[in-house]
Amino acid sequence: MLLINNDDVSKLLSMKDCLEALEVGYKDLAAGNATHRPRIDVWAPTEGPDSYYRWGSMEGVCRTYGVFAIRMKSDVVRWPEGQNEQKFCIQPGTYCGLVMLFSTRNGEPLAMINDGILQHFRVGGGAGLGVKYLSRSDSNIVGIIGSGAMARTYLEAFAEVRKLKRVKVYSRSRERREEYAKEMKAKLGIPIEPMNSAEAVVRGSDIVSTCTDSIVPVLRDPEWIEPGMHVTNLDIREFAEEPVFKRFDVTFRLGDQTLPIRGSDAEFRPFHFAGYTAGQPEELVRIPKSGLDIDLEEKTTKVTTEVS
Repeated sequence: MLLINNDDVSKLLSMKDCLEALEVGYKDLAAGNATHRPRIDVWAPTEGPDSYYRWGSMEGVCRTYGVFAIRMKSDVVRWPEGQNEQKFCIQPGTYCGLVMLFSTRNGEPLAMINDGILQHFRVGGGAGLGVKYLSRSDSNIVGIIGSGAMARTYLEAFAEVRKLKRVKVYSRSRERREEYAKEMKAKLGIPIEPMNSAEAVVRGSDIVSTCTDSIVPVLRDPEWIEPGMHVTNLDIREFAEEPVFKRFDVTFRLGDQTLPIRGSDAEFRPFHFAGYTAGQPEELVRIPKSGLDIDLEEKTTKVTTEVS
């Protein structure tokens, strides 16, 4: 059994490799040769007055590769002023996420992998495949709201599937967006401009992506969205308002259970992941409730056809 840490992953995995592997998995999924269980969370109160412990896990199996994987994450979570989500393990700035890999051919445990790098690649790669298959082939201007780790892998994936000419980025921290622009320009060789508003990022872009830790909408004005744009997100809450959704001609999400079915045993849903919780009523109020009031079953087309 291999023990693979984040440094190993960063040396061995490229975005090109990630996209190719994800395509194999999605084609298996469309053909009935793969399946997955969406994330379910388990919550418990902490000793702190404004935080909660959260365990999350998700699983999947891919026939072509002959592997089963489970991802597990252990966080203490806070929501300062009800605006964004902050999480850590042990202390701020450190995290705990593990992927366990098993052979479906003989049941052998194959690897335990730190997910700090891998998870960012996986999520960014999924958005990249969306751009590859759903955006206009001549799309070359990207607007990104957010400047964290996910915003980096999202842009890497977009650059892998489209010939980008210009990138605009906005986040609340001027220092962070300027740092992002400098770093990603050096890495990808693409002009990247830090902007002073989300509107400036969205208007005039071919591809728009929200990549933040916000639990309230950051793309709020439907008038910013122009014909022919491809808009993708990290979290549905980033633009979960009815006027914004009505602006889209077509919306897609993956599969039937990206959002777990209501009425299941996992009834606790402060956000859009199903979960189980421990705690007293006065402790549960620490967790902000989701503002999501859109019927996604009505608003989205489920991606169930074969990827070619």
